[in-house]
Amino acid sequence: MIPRLVRHGFSVLSALFWSLSLGLGVLGEIPLVDLASETTRRTLVDREEGQYLGHPTTVLLEDDHTVLCVYPKGHGKGAIQLKRSTDGGLTWSPRLPVPDNWATSLETPTIHRVIDAQGHRRLIVWSGLWPARLSISEDDGSSWSPLKAAGDWGGIVVMGSVEAVRNKPGHYLAWFHDDGRYISKGAQAANPSIFRLYQVRSEDGGLTWSQPRVLWSDSAIHLCEPGAARSPDGRTLVLLLRENRRKLNSHFIVSTDEGATWSDPKELPLSLTGDRHTAKYARDGRLVISFRDTAKGSVTAGDWIAWVGQFSDLLSGREGQYRIRLGDNQHAWDCAYPGVEVLSDGTVLATTYGHWDAGKSPYIISVRFTLKEIDRRLSVKP
Repeated sequence: MIPRLVRHGFSVLSALFWSLSLGLGVLGEIPLVDLASETTRRTLVDREEGQYLGHPTTVLLEDDHTVLCVYPKGHGKGAIQLKRSTDGGLTWSPRLPVPDNWATSLETPTIHRVIDAQGHRRLIVWSGLWPARLSISEDDGSSWSPLKAAGDWGGIVVMGSVEAVRNKPGHYLAWFHDDGRYISKGAQAANPSIFRLYQVRSEDGGLTWSQPRVLWSDSAIHLCEPGAARSPDGRTLVLLLRENRRKLNSHFIVSTDEGATWSDPKELPLSLTGDRHTAKYARDGRLVISFRDTAKGSVTAGDWIAWVGQFSDLLSGREGQYRIRLGDNQHAWDCAYPGVEVLSDGTVLATTYGHWDAGKSPYIISVRFTLKEIDRRLSVKP
């Protein structure tokens, strides 16, 4: 079967021809809507001629229009940059002042909202490798503490996800991975490399964090970059996982006891196979998951994709409702470490980097869309 592709100038037949001409297999019947050419949806977040800019994450504040974005000046490492939008991602500020030692960041930064047991809200920015470091803002990002080691441990993409613990105010879980090189000072990867998934916990609203606990490890498959999604009833946590050896689909693991125990890994369908999954719920209860497409046989392999479906699709292995191509990456794979925010009017604000112009350095853009308009294009019901 061939994917149904809705795009101006790109028919189902041309999609089939593309797949066959490359000798590829194809995904199943999940529809694919292409927004990549609709540049009016785009907002430039940051671009610098000749400078690699990538790997952003975002956080939407409670006023429903202020968005903060952090990203490194470099490929996966470099001085952390900070920008702010006060209109839901329609425009972005210049680069904002940050602590001097943000320039010493060695890894992709991530930004998260946390709230302590007394209801005090703060923002935290993580910077990985060894030691994992943390910067804190008590005033919604106007000022920040310098990066400070969270403990005598480290890892890769610290933290891809941070999730509040159910029924325990101020308690949070967070996840990352490591291949043996950064978990401790002077550590070295084994041969063959062993990938491990780690979980840490905070009980004071994100100020301090526990020692990492190993959830899973293997040398045969390399599962990494955990992205969390919680079930609508709040009782189930899922971690969506990149498969770094490119031998299998992406995977997931499940916890029904707030991270105390986790299931064995299981493969996701091709429609969700990719890197750095970031999941948010739309206003109608559907999940929107943004990632880099790495599915074998996909006509959008290497591009920026959003998947839309139900939480139950994750557990059952169903392909989902549809996929959206948000950006046409002019590189074989390098794009889409995304931020996803959902505004109160239903607008999805997705932010990431990519090689959007052939032969040029990557830069960061935001794309806005609603599920209602995609539904209308496909004549589907939520």
